[in-house]
Amino acid sequence: MLADMSPRLLVFSGLPGTGKSTLARQLAGHLRAVYLRMDSVEAALLNAGLPAVSTEGYAVSYALAEDQLRPGMEVVVDCVNPLGVTRGAWADVAGRTGAHLVNLEVVCVDSAEHQRRVETRRAQPEDHSGRWSPPDWPQAQRSAQGYQAWTSPHLTVETGRGTPEENFGALLKLLGG
Repeated sequence: MLADMSPRLLVFSGLPGTGKSTLARQLAGHLRAVYLRMDSVEAALLNAGLPAVSTEGYAVSYALAEDQLRPGMEVVVDCVNPLGVTRGAWADVAGRTGAHLVNLEVVCVDSAEHQRRVETRRAQPEDHSGRWSPPDWPQAQRSAQGYQAWTSPHLTVETGRGTPEENFGALLKLLGG
């Protein structure tokens, strides 16, 4: 009998500057999985001429993830995912494709470190800059005010005290190797 071959949909969620992108990129490379970064999707939409983006980036990402999961690819998603409705939509994508959903919330409990990370982050060419730029500290604080508490199962990774390598090791351990 073959083992369950269903792909995983691994959704990294959390406030800007917590370390989501660092961990998501590392995991996607480790798994050789598809990497979907919400910032890249939103940057592309803005640079294509949309005056602003809100739900459009998530709608595009749900469709792209579904397209990759159907043929069996594992997908790593990097997004803030602040609302129950967005979290539910990722669960719907997993349900429609038969994928295993793994929700990963990335937090940085050290507020001084969190602020330092946000304030020292700069848009890089590989971030598909243009009209998009990373949030500043006041924007990150506004994101925190609208970030809903989790009511669905998820794993939490705290990144405030470890190096990126240590945090990735902790993530792999949390995921079972």
